[in-house]
Amino acid sequence: MKIYLLRHGTTDYNTQHRYQGQRDIPLSTQGREALCRADFDPDAVFVSPMTRARQTARILFPEAEQIVVPGLREMDFGTFEGRNYVEMENDPDYRAWVASNCESACPDGERKDDFCDRSCAVFAGLVDAAFAEGRGLLVILAHGGTQMSVMERFALPRRGYHDWLGPNAGGYILEAQPDTWAKERTMQCLATVQYTKDAQKAGGTGC
Repeated sequence: MKIYLLRHGTTDYNTQHRYQGQRDIPLSTQGREALCRADFDPDAVFVSPMTRARQTARILFPEAEQIVVPGLREMDFGTFEGRNYVEMENDPDYRAWVASNCESACPDGERKDDFCDRSCAVFAGLVDAAFAEGRGLLVILAHGGTQMSVMERFALPRRGYHDWLGPNAGGYILEAQPDTWAKERTMQCLATVQYTKDAQKAGGTGC
């Protein structure tokens, strides 16, 4: 089975380097205009409930049914949401979080390990269900944090969490074999993709 694990398009918060998390920020005008329709038409796309993900899915896959999966939401960054690192450089809570390698819980938000467990459990459930239904294709459109969590835990070749952050409107094509997935919970990264007009002109790159 082929799996597309994609990130939403660009928002104003992305451009301003602000933590978005679970704030329901839409795509920016430039972000919408940069997107292009994908080169395949799935029957369904499993999407985060966040507006930016659903807007991206509508442009990339206009004919597909959107199946909203609440557990695909981005990490909750708590009191850091809406601000960027420059604005928080003297915030003691932010400095402590960075000093922990961003492993501690965000104030009023999630701990990275808890977020990763949530994302990976939801992803694994979608893969299991797709195999049980005999699907040959699974398309998931969510967030950068979702990609990093899932790819670090399940993808081959092995890479660290931050190494797996894909570009906006981009992500990974994975191949999952039923026996290998059942026994090892791993899948092979085949290629990277990005569904923007500029990227389509330049062509994709492999893993």
